[in-house]
Amino acid sequence: MDITPTPTELDLRATVAPLLGLEPEAIEPDANLVVLGLSSLEIMRLVSRWRKNKIPVQFDELVAAPTLNGWLAHFASLAAPVSTEPGVA
Repeated sequence: MDITPTPTELDLRATVAPLLGLEPEAIEPDANLVVLGLSSLEIMRLVSRWRKNKIPVQFDELVAAPTLNGWLAHFASLAAPVSTEPGVA
């Protein structure tokens, strides 16, 4: 089974920093990326890139929590195992 790993915090920093014109280490984990200058169009491009890499990221989830920590939580939820047993939530 081919499983593409989800981005780590370092990966996200390296991906987002050039779009913001910042050094990766300058981005605080809870800093609002939109306030720092990331546009919805750039977020959509990132979503497209991740989906091409078979990561089923959701645009609305990223926009709802536009921080590194928020995005990491979303990626973690995508990687969480889903139970197929009846009656298990």
